[in-house]
Amino acid sequence: MPTYKYEAMDTGGSEVKDSIEAATEEEAQQKIRQLGYFVTKLTEVSGAKKGKKKGKKKKGFSFGGVSSKALCTFTRQFSTLQDAGLPILRSLRILEQQMKGGVLKNAIGDVVEDVESGSSLSEAFGKHPRCFDRLYVNMVKAGEAGGALEVILQRLADFKEKAQTLQKRITGAMVYPAVVISVAVAILSFIMLYIIPKFEKIFRDFGMKLPDLTQFLMNTSQWFGKYWYILPLFPMGFYLTIKLLRMNKAAGYVLDRMMLYIPIIGTLIEKTTIARTMRTLGTLISSGVPILEALAIVRETCTNQVFERMYQRVYESIREGDTIVQPLRESKMVDDIVTNMIDVGEETGDLDSMLYKIADIYDEEVNIVVESLLSLLEPIMIVVLGGIVGTIVIALFMPMLSLLDKLSG
Repeated sequence: MPTYKYEAMDTGGSEVKDSIEAATEEEAQQKIRQLGYFVTKLTEVSGAKKGKKKGKKKKGFSFGGVSSKALCTFTRQFSTLQDAGLPILRSLRILEQQMKGGVLKNAIGDVVEDVESGSSLSEAFGKHPRCFDRLYVNMVKAGEAGGALEVILQRLADFKEKAQTLQKRITGAMVYPAVVISVAVAILSFIMLYIIPKFEKIFRDFGMKLPDLTQFLMNTSQWFGKYWYILPLFPMGFYLTIKLLRMNKAAGYVLDRMMLYIPIIGTLIEKTTIARTMRTLGTLISSGVPILEALAIVRETCTNQVFERMYQRVYESIREGDTIVQPLRESKMVDDIVTNMIDVGEETGDLDSMLYKIADIYDEEVNIVVESLLSLLEPIMIVVLGGIVGTIVIALFMPMLSLLDKLSG
């Protein structure tokens, strides 16, 4: 008969660790409840290896990473099952069964096997960095240490959902301009390849001397017809150049600093980064992760090296026994409201709540910046596209008007 190792709480709230023999996991739970304990963790310690060899699951081939939506859904469902009092293994098996094949399903299968073999949940998650990052693993570890895994999972699910909402808001705002620009490029390509050559033939047949603007348009159309395949290489080349520059720390820092000076785009990057990092730090601190470890994780999650350096200075300040506020003020990367709220949070011992409030304020500001960007993009696109089309029309009609003058004369 298999032996189950369990952790439970007695009626007085004290932690109890022991083992029990039972035919199934459900029977083990029932026996533990009869002893007057509330099960918090249940692991099969004997018979697990045998069962593992017998019924080892074949995992489907998968590649790539895990979408934030899939991970967000998994975390919310896992937190709900834990809140309902189900054992970890049973919760994971339920979630694995209902998942579609992919990287996350395979990872959960491995996590189930590792937990059955005696590993902690955080250790099992840590073996799959493609699915569960340091933030995720450290929060689960803190939840296990504090005996409040279901609370930590709820916080983690809330954090993932808010991060996904912010990402969707920014991505959604970029859809409209991207569609308009794509359609405009397609129309202009059609004009260059099929319309302008017909006009060129007409002008050639009449032996006309073309104005400079018209000649430039004809030359551009000819070049476009011959070398159109080079045009997609420009954005690809730009992207690869940026990637190569980012491999060098100094060049990457200069690029990130320059990005912050771009009107509206720089503000959007700044406010998005602050909102995300403050929420991450607040979530980690409220979950019981040590402040230095939390700052190290926040530093790694920064996508901008300017902010990465700022959080490194905060990390060093805390390590030397100073406060968070001073290096933030010196960086001049955050508003006074941020430093003032953090200062109050440190003094009152309510830092995590203040960090959440800062994140909420900046989320709202991101909303305003995105709306401003959209309202500004529309007239800019209309003016630019109108200017291009107007120039083409003028360039084509200038020789046509002179031709009509000759014919009428």
